[in-house]
Amino acid sequence: MAESGKGAADEIDARLAAMGDWRGLVLAQMRRLISEADPQLVEEIKWRKPTNPAGVPTWSRGGIVCTGETYKDKVKLTFARGAELDDPKGLFNASLTGGTRRAIDIHEGDEVDADAFQDLVRAAVALNLSNA
Repeated sequence: MAESGKGAADEIDARLAAMGDWRGLVLAQMRRLISEADPQLVEEIKWRKPTNPAGVPTWSRGGIVCTGETYKDKVKLTFARGAELDDPKGLFNASLTGGTRRAIDIHEGDEVDADAFQDLVRAAVALNLSNA
């Protein structure tokens, strides 16, 4: 079951603060860009399981737009329907061979084009809403 709303936002805030490293800062920055791109997005935590009890931060509107996960060496933002999106700035750099998803892996020190990223978020929302 997904947790959404203020509870999810508070939990994500706490998780990012507890990280205390570059990954938390990067995911916090990307989270801000996501919410600025479309303030109507719903922030949730999905897919809690014993191997990942904290679950996965997820942003949705008319369907999943993207997820945000942290790994030892990267922050991964996976767009649920990324293969259907135009990516003129070439932000997608992971999961490129899949038929549905595309991801952006951000490593320590990487810079992401904020405008291009927000364009991807808005395009993903528009795609979801066009099929709603």
